[in-house]
Amino acid sequence: MVILPTAIALLYYGLLASDVYVSESRIVVRSPDKPAQSPFGAMLKTAGFTNASDEVYAVTEYVGSRDAVKNADRQGLIRKAYENDNISMFDRLNSFGFSDSFEDMYKYFGKRVTVKNDSVSSVLTLTVRAYSARDAQKINEVLLSQSEELINRLNRRGRKDLIEFARREANEAAGEARQSAVKLAAFRNRTGTVDPEKQAQIGLEMVSKLQDELIASELQLQQLRALAPDNPQVPQLAGRIGQLKQAIDREQGKVAGSSTSLAVNAAEYQRLQIDNEISGKRLTAAMTSLQEALNEARRQQVYVERIVQPNLPDEAIEPRRLAGILAVFALSLIAWGIANMLIAGVREHAN
Repeated sequence: MVILPTAIALLYYGLLASDVYVSESRIVVRSPDKPAQSPFGAMLKTAGFTNASDEVYAVTEYVGSRDAVKNADRQGLIRKAYENDNISMFDRLNSFGFSDSFEDMYKYFGKRVTVKNDSVSSVLTLTVRAYSARDAQKINEVLLSQSEELINRLNRRGRKDLIEFARREANEAAGEARQSAVKLAAFRNRTGTVDPEKQAQIGLEMVSKLQDELIASELQLQQLRALAPDNPQVPQLAGRIGQLKQAIDREQGKVAGSSTSLAVNAAEYQRLQIDNEISGKRLTAAMTSLQEALNEARRQQVYVERIVQPNLPDEAIEPRRLAGILAVFALSLIAWGIANMLIAGVREHAN
């Protein structure tokens, strides 16, 4: 019970198990420091990822994904590395010819690639195990390049979406500004007034002057009728007073009292003017936001920095042959002891 498992372990670790070379690299996903950020700049970050930790998780998930395996094996890199005839049949990919599917390769490869994330420093450690030093280093390098391309792709997509959003907002604001300007111009052409409020003020001032002149003329007429009723100026003053009253009625009609008066036009003008000012302010804000989006797009939001390049291992560190043999021997010895105790207990109980 001890000799047989130990002998099998000696056979496997001594003759059958292939040497495993381990290539390790370390990267950190960083964001450039930004001293200040506008409200639109804050919105820029929410459109893609909010901070670098999100990209760390994205890289971690990607390295262990089917897409990573598919992209790495486009030129047969994985199959060449793990289907080599020099690899032991117990360690080789598709050694018996029954595991030729992509899913089998994905499961096989997933056991030979690990990604560890240090939550404190946000450093990612990528470890690749292969059966030659060159293959381990090359696969590690390919996975790192793919991770960098993933981050760049996320950056490009985020920048594209943000610029398109800002440009769409600017175009909509420009369209509204044009429409409000056209409506205001049409109103002025239709009414023949540039600013009804100012023209109404001028009309009221004119009415006030005419009323003052009317009062003075009426007083003068009363005095003439009292002192010299036959004075030839009496008919002239009476005619003048009539003209003043007509002028006052005419000017008051322009200011108020009809559907085309300045008072009615002033209300419509005020509404159009407010709409024009609002659309102008929105256009200014939209153009500012677009410029900020373009400025942000010129900067790389997040990037991968290599701390440790994929190393070329100079010797195989796995499997740990002596440790494996001793572990099998120890476990077999423990199992043998437990079995002897159980057998002795059964015999004692039977007796």
